[in-house]
Amino acid sequence: MSTIRFLRTFIAVARYGSFAIAAEQMALTQSAVSMQMRALEAEFKHELFDRSGRKIMLNAMGKSLLPHAQQLLSVYEAMRAMAGGLEEDVGPVSIGAVESVVGALAEAVAHLKMTRPNLDVRITAAKSVDLAARVDSGEIDAAVIIDTPGRRPASVQWTPVYSEPLVLLASANLAEAPVAELLRTQRFLRFDRTQRTGVIIDRAMRKQRVKVNEFLELNSLEGIAELVRQGIGVAVVPLLRRSSWTRDDALRVVPLPEAGVQRNVGMLERTQHGKMAVTAAIVRQLKRVI
Repeated sequence: MSTIRFLRTFIAVARYGSFAIAAEQMALTQSAVSMQMRALEAEFKHELFDRSGRKIMLNAMGKSLLPHAQQLLSVYEAMRAMAGGLEEDVGPVSIGAVESVVGALAEAVAHLKMTRPNLDVRITAAKSVDLAARVDSGEIDAAVIIDTPGRRPASVQWTPVYSEPLVLLASANLAEAPVAELLRTQRFLRFDRTQRTGVIIDRAMRKQRVKVNEFLELNSLEGIAELVRQGIGVAVVPLLRRSSWTRDDALRVVPLPEAGVQRNVGMLERTQHGKMAVTAAIVRQLKRVI
């Protein structure tokens, strides 16, 4: 179906603003990309690009047609998935994840590839905020990130995967004491407040109404856990689903007195894209792994 192929190329040119880059991404020659776009313009009886500058830009008609092209391609991919299960020729699927989820996501993808070895899934790690922006811009197809309160753009959708309660992490060598006393008297190891997890922890700390002895701020949950093992301080962290903290003789995991504060993990992806059958399968497998 040449029209579907041409629409894929049209969406790639719109995304990258370059016939050359689109050609590279689509495994085509630049002349083939140019020919396909001319064919689409002839089909619609309108030019779709502003070719006056160095960068190829969609003109008003191209911008109007782009969401329809994306929706049509998404419907077509859903039809193919329904007819034949997960297709193996959807092209590379780019998925981002926060650092604490990368291991589980990699395991989920590995299980999926056992039955579909030709699936090409590429995983990258970054902060939730960065990954959300890359999903919205179309740089990556989806991301497993930390949820944040507030409205999301209509261009993206959220699928919950699992939740993690916040807990106090302390050395097992510390004497038994209430959470508030440990927070007040021990050195406090804080997770990076520029990340979504840090914002959630900060919100939980305000509910504790305790002034802590700020000691060190890190952007690694496992790094914080290691410092707690060594007796350097205490921390408030999400209880990672795949951690062994509750079975670690060197650690004490204590629920926070203020219940209901948790970290929600899920998949963010564009509302319409051609790889939704694969991302849905990854979510199902990730839930099994977790």
